Amino acid sequence: MRIMTLGVCLLAVCGVLAGCQSGSTKASAEKPVMGTEIKIDNFSFGPGELTVPVGATVTWTNHDDVPHLVASEENIFKSKVLDTDDRFSYTFTRPGTYLYFCSVHPKMTGEIVVR
Repeated sequence: MRIMTLGVCLLAVCGVLAGCQSGSTKASAEKPVMGTEIKIDNFSFGPGELTVPVGATVTWTNHDDVPHLVASEENIFKSKVLDTDDRFSYTFTRPGTYLYFCSVHPKMTGEIVVR
């Protein structure tokens, strides 16, 4: 009887752990990892400078009521025009410093440092 109870408990624990693992993977796919999101708000990028590891995906989200377009100075990445609440993501595969700006409002600038 004890062996059967232990077996049932082990199956229940495995089911809970499997459910937790798949849930956390799904949540990370839907939202940017903390520290990799840049907010576009009040005609500025925040944070203005961001340091991330190689392989990180950075997501820009437009919270302004006007459109913006994120573009790197080296033409490495460029978003479509981002309306309010639109997002643009780019994965940085090489270390370096990446300067970017809003091509609609060129005084808006930012920097990504990839290590």
